[in-house]
Amino acid sequence: MENQQQYNTELEGKIALVTGGTKGIGKAIADRLAQAGAKVIVTARNHPEENDLQHYFIAADLSGSESVNQVVSEISNKFGRVDILVNNIGGVLNPPGGFSVLTDEHWENTLQLNLLAAVRLDKALLPNMLEQKSGVIIHVSSTTGLFPIWEANMPYAVAKAALNAYSKALSNEVASKGVRVLTVSPGATRTDAMLGFLNDYAKSSGVAPEEITKKMMERIGGIPMGRMAEPEEVAELINFMVSPRAAYLTGANYLIDGGNIPVV
Repeated sequence: MENQQQYNTELEGKIALVTGGTKGIGKAIADRLAQAGAKVIVTARNHPEENDLQHYFIAADLSGSESVNQVVSEISNKFGRVDILVNNIGGVLNPPGGFSVLTDEHWENTLQLNLLAAVRLDKALLPNMLEQKSGVIIHVSSTTGLFPIWEANMPYAVAKAALNAYSKALSNEVASKGVRVLTVSPGATRTDAMLGFLNDYAKSSGVAPEEITKKMMERIGGIPMGRMAEPEEVAELINFMVSPRAAYLTGANYLIDGGNIPVV
């Protein structure tokens, strides 16, 4: 009981920014960090539907540099700093099919959202972390960065693979300066975005959503645990990673996939 109480206050006094923090995994992360005592800022393109949002909200499309500058300026004016940055925004922006259906725009938009938004935000917020000699940056990637599915998400997988490499490189640069950088790669997770993707894929393939879901699970080799992850399970892992309990962790990519990836 005493340990549980301690875990619920271990982020007290910390300021956290969660991008894409109003839905799915991002919302679960924001809620969990707040539960642990952090003051949480969330960004999204549109204001969330719920009127009683408990976190400080900034409307922003982070796939452009101008919006990144606006977010950083507002945070600086109202909070002064960020101690925890969770780069969570991302998504599949391309139609299903292989290389022949992909345009330059599909590739460019996917790289902007899934890679360069995090690069820009890190660059803007890292100087203060380095100055205070403390901070944690989390990059939310995907197991598709290790296991691409060409017919469904080729640009997304490429962007996440690049994010993994960038995260490792950045961690090596700043680890000795007090800032930890980590990657989390969820597998199939039960979010509205995932269910929407499966429904759209089913529609374009002319089959039922249940059938396309079954085929997708088979395509990735199955999930030994027999189900998708819940967003709260991903959030719990990230909450640990940004906490003082994980003070010696940096530079690693943590898979949360129910045992899906078939290699060690």
